[in-house]
Order: sequence, then structure tokens, then C-alpha cells
Amino acid sequence: MILARNIPKVIWIHTILIMAMGLLSLYSASFNNDAVDSSVFYDQLCCAGLGLLLMLVLSHGNYHKFFDVAYIVYGISVFFLILVLVMGHHALGATRWFSIAGFSFQPSEFSKLAVIFFLGRYFSQRRPRLSFNFSSSVQEIWRDLLVPLLLVGMSMVLIFKQPDLGTAILVMGIFLVMLYASGIALKLFWALMGGLVLMMPLAWHLLKPYQKDRLMVFIDPSLDPLGAGYTITQSKIAVGSGELWGKGWLSGTQNQLNFLPERHTDFIFSVIGEEWGLLGGIFLLYCYGIIIYCGFKIARHNKDPFGQLVAIGIVTILAMQVVINIGMVMGLLPVVGITLPLISYGRTSFMVFAILLGFLLNLSRKRTIF
Repeated sequence: MILARNIPKVIWIHTILIMAMGLLSLYSASFNNDAVDSSVFYDQLCCAGLGLLLMLVLSHGNYHKFFDVAYIVYGISVFFLILVLVMGHHALGATRWFSIAGFSFQPSEFSKLAVIFFLGRYFSQRRPRLSFNFSSSVQEIWRDLLVPLLLVGMSMVLIFKQPDLGTAILVMGIFLVMLYASGIALKLFWALMGGLVLMMPLAWHLLKPYQKDRLMVFIDPSLDPLGAGYTITQSKIAVGSGELWGKGWLSGTQNQLNFLPERHTDFIFSVIGEEWGLLGGIFLLYCYGIIIYCGFKIARHNKDPFGQLVAIGIVTILAMQVVINIGMVMGLLPVVGITLPLISYGRTSFMVFAILLGFLLNLSRKRTIF
């Protein structure tokens, strides 16, 4: 049992442990290796320092200032999502980045933060009072369900156009969990879920060819063993070969001999599994699990609806990314391009999670309703 007064310390300790494992893994992925530039380690090291400083700053002060600017932040995120489609950098079949003052920026990562704050403010001001019958007016259904769905759907469509299927799925996941947590009637919520499930076959026709290939390879990796199935096959070999204790830091053969593509980004967990083994993977999951547990405890004890919902949104995005990333690395889920929080290389993703955890630390302080 973690006492409420110890939650900030627990979050700090486990966040630093996760960052340290990420830095060690990135160093290994780029060690004496031409396939991955050694600068990724030093970039991430700088991000870790700035991220910890940012967490410290955000852990103090009046968090309700984020409430005041939530709609503005969301509007800015939509603007950047449009801008990246117009003037973004095109690479590997996607347009997801552009540079600002020499630094690359990925708007879809920023949109996760923006959606959480937007929905936190919207639902905290308009707690859904809906039931699945005629007693709920059309106006209430429009205001409490359809308006936020359409606004979040706008971000999803823009992200999907990049294309970035993984982040679009995450944004939808944030919406559904925060909608459920806001108090919507269960009958209406499950009706919405049913409608989304019925629409899934139609989504197949919207996918890019390489996205369809990834889904088909998930079902049968032997369909394209040297193409779409190569990365996941090598990843499973790396994780399995680590066994219980791992091969040791800087000693992973799949990693050091360049068999693992994208091992510094989406497939960084394969490096951890190979070099640190099952115990290293379990320890990393333990660290994430403790932070997620603390987040739910913060949400339960916070009396402010905005604080409750944002805390739930933060632990939702953290849990979803961990589950999806590790699932796809181990071949349990399709490859959708999701990073492992605070582990995978990526400046924007790293700083966004630092902001979210800093906000969670702020929420952990004893609060009353504003």
C-alpha cells in the first residue's frame, strides 16, 4: 500500500528508473554501430535532463491554469496538425514532422496532451447526464456526446492523414476512457462502442497498403518474412533469446549485429528483452505499473472534476502506449508505430510525457475544489 503522502516520491523514483533504463538501452542500440547514430543517446540524455527540470517546475503552482488555457492549447494542436500536412517533412511514407528553429517537432505527439486537457475541461463543465431513452433531449446528446466526439474526431482524421494510425487509435482510446469516467450512462456508452465496432470493417478500405500489410503479417508473419514481417520476426527472436537473465548490456547479438530495424524507436523493448531478459522486462513493467497505480489513486482522491479527469487521461495514455508497444514488439499486437514512453528515442514524445507526469505530480498535492 502506497500512502498518499509518499506518492510524489514514488512517481519520481520510478520515472527516473524508467528514464535510466531507456538511456542504457539507447546507448547499447547505438554502441559502435553505423546503423544508429550515437547522437540519439546524447539527444535523449539532454531530453531527460530537461524533462526532469520541466517535471519539477510543473509539479508546483496552480494546475488550474491549464484549465484556463485548455481550449487554446487544443486549438494550437489542431493548427499544427494542419500545418504539418502542408509543410511537414516527408519520410518513410509519412508526413509527421517539421522543424522549428532547428528542432524537429511531431504535432501528433503534442495532440495527445492537448486532447487530455481539452476533454478534462469539457467534461468537467458538462458532466454527461445521459440515459438511453427519450428523456434525454437531442440538445443534451449533441452537447455532451457528439460535440466532443466531433472535435476529437477532427484531430484523429488529421493524424490519420499523415498517416499515423497508432496515434489516431490512442486519441480515440483517450476519448472513450475519459467519456466513460465523466459519468455517461452505460447504455449509451456501450451503444457508442457497438457503433464503432460495426464501423471497423469500413476502416479497412481507408488504410494505406503498408498498413494493410502489417495487419496481414500480424495474422501470418510468413506472408512476407523479408519485408513487412522481418522486423517483428527479428524482434521476437531478440526477446526470446534473452531468456530469464538476458545476454548482458552491450551483448545482445540481434542488436549489435544490426538484425533489429527501428531498435532505437518503436522496437526498443526488443533490446531490453535481449540484454536484460525476462526479469528486466518485468522490472520495467513494474515501474510503469506503479506510476499508473499512483495516477489512479490521485484521480480517486482529487475532489476537482478537472483534476480527476486529467489524471485518468494521463494514466490512460501511459498504459495504452506501454501495452500496445510491448504487445507489438512481442508479436501479440499488429505493428502500428507506437513508442514506449520515456524509453524510445523521440524528443517530442519524451517531453510530452514529462509534461504529463509533471502535471500528475502537481495533482498529487492535497487539493480542494477550486
